[in-house]
Amino acid sequence: VQLQASGGGLVQPGASVRLSCVGSGFDFSWYAIGWFRQASGKEREAVASISTSNEAIYYGDSVKGRSTISRHNAKNTVYLNIDSLTPGDTAVYYCGRAFSLGNNWRNINNYDYWGQGTLVTVSS
Repeated sequence: VQLQASGGGLVQPGASVRLSCVGSGFDFSWYAIGWFRQASGKEREAVASISTSNEAIYYGDSVKGRSTISRHNAKNTVYLNIDSLTPGDTAVYYCGRAFSLGNNWRNINNYDYWGQGTLVTVSS
């Protein structure tokens, strides 16, 4: 089982970023995927999650209204777009898989595998 997060980098304030999470070694369509982020010195924070067939999507308060999560099961990929980035969005972004989430999507213990993370740095 592997999850590969990518798409991070140095971006300017106000810009957008599109992160990708590609799964392999398992049936991707059977699992919900969540995105979390961790800034230096802070706890891991739930950003967004998406169920197996897009029927349930959740966003954390910090990105609600300026973020979109989507998935393409044929490509084993989940995407996370975040607009209007601020330095407060600087963090390592991780994707994780969960067999079932629902309202407990923020609970890290519900995820059994994680990707290695991709760093997003928002700075001018």
